Amino acid sequence: MRWEVIALVATGVLVSFGCLVPNRYLPPLPNDKLLHFGAFALLMLLAGRFATGQGMLAGIALGLLVAGWVIECLQNWVPGRAFSWPDLAANAAGIACAGMLTGTLMNFF
Repeated sequence: MRWEVIALVATGVLVSFGCLVPNRYLPPLPNDKLLHFGAFALLMLLAGRFATGQGMLAGIALGLLVAGWVIECLQNWVPGRAFSWPDLAANAAGIACAGMLTGTLMNFF
């Protein structure tokens, strides 16, 4: 269980850093929305391992969605970055897809 906590925290820090670094320090990104989708799907998969039931899984999903919204709001103060509804939608899609997968797997194990 310890490696799961470390992986979740490290991924959360890396995603937050990647979302809040000024654009001038980022390499050219092939598809920003795909990166948002993948990052938040990974966060959901890692955090979903701690869920003991469907209600807790839904709470984790809501918490990640709020975290993504906060990150988008904070981007207004980062040079070259701004709030983006499409980014938030990509976050939500990644959370939803990974949440459905996690919920389905939870029923089997």
